[in-house]
Amino acid sequence: MKNNYENTTLSKNNRGFSLLEVVMAMAIFSIGILAVGSMQLWSTKNNTAGNFTTEATMLARQKIEELKVVSDIDDLASGNDTIGIYRRSWVPADITGTLSRITVTVEWTRQGKDHSVEIESVTRGN
Repeated sequence: MKNNYENTTLSKNNRGFSLLEVVMAMAIFSIGILAVGSMQLWSTKNNTAGNFTTEATMLARQKIEELKVVSDIDDLASGNDTIGIYRRSWVPADITGTLSRITVTVEWTRQGKDHSVEIESVTRGN
């Protein structure tokens, strides 16, 4: 009786992957996964920094809008306050008799580094 395995078209060299091929494929895959993981950490860090900057900008804009509704610009005075981790200060400066420049600065410290946002606006009062 003849063995049916002798009639197959596979040669002796096509029996699967060698151990070296599997190890190389795993090494390439590992490098790719490490790159994706590193990119994910970088993205999360920058996204968090962007959130802090956005919140500081919104606090500065909020104070600018509060100061712009003052009816008499002569009543505008410098000041500061603290909201959470943010330190906010504002300084009005007389440009002309009817115009005043308002500068609001919001500062915060995160991971040992100082950050700040500064916004200026010109107002005539309300």
